[in-house]
Amino acid sequence: MEMKRPITLTIAALGGQGGGVVQEWMVSIARKSGYHVQATSVPGVAQRTGATIYYMEFFPADAEKKPVMALMPVAENCDLVIASELVEAARMVQRGLVSSDRTTLVTSSHRSYTIDEKSHLADGRADTVELTDLVYDSAKKLVMFDMEAIAEAHDSVISAAMLGGICAAGVLPFPEEFYETAIRESGRGVDASLAAFFAAIQAAQNAQLEP
Repeated sequence: MEMKRPITLTIAALGGQGGGVVQEWMVSIARKSGYHVQATSVPGVAQRTGATIYYMEFFPADAEKKPVMALMPVAENCDLVIASELVEAARMVQRGLVSSDRTTLVTSSHRSYTIDEKSHLADGRADTVELTDLVYDSAKKLVMFDMEAIAEAHDSVISAAMLGGICAAGVLPFPEEFYETAIRESGRGVDASLAAFFAAIQAAQNAQLEP
C-alpha cells in the first residue's frame, strides 16, 4: 500500500546531549534506506528551561506521489516522539505532540532538574510518579528506560542511547544495520557509542508499555 503521509519523528534533547548528532544519524539512516528526509530544529532556551526540538519527516524516495513535508511538528500528527529526560517528555505531551491514537513515546526515566526546581526554596521537584502517569496515559505506546545510566555505563553520551531507543521502538521502517553504519561513519567515539546503542535497544525492548 502506498504511503499517503510522511512518517514523523520529534526529538527533544537538552543542550550538550547530542540531539543534533541523533538527527544527523537519522538523516544518514533514512537515505540509506531509500527515503526522502527533511530535518529541522528549533533551539531551546539555555540553562535548562526547555529542550531543543528536532523534527524529521520521512517518505519513500521511490513513491509515485511526491510528498509535501512540514517544517514543524503538528499536534496529534507525530508517529514517534523521543525525549532525553522525563520532564521533556511531559512537555511534549503538554504541547500536544503526543497522542493516544498515534504516538509511540520513547523517554529516559532519569531527571535533569529544571531551573524552577533548583531555585525553589523548599523541595520544588516535580513528582516523578505523576510525570510517569501523565506520559503513560497520553501515548499509544510508552518506552521508558534510563538513557543516562546506559550512557554512563558505557563511557558514552546520551545521544547513542536515544538512537537505540528510536531503533527499538519499531516505528521507523529502517534496518538496524543502517543505524550501526551511521554510528561507524560518524567516526566519533564509535566503540562507546555502539555499546550504548545496543544496550539501549535491549533496555527499550524490555520497557515497552501499551496503555
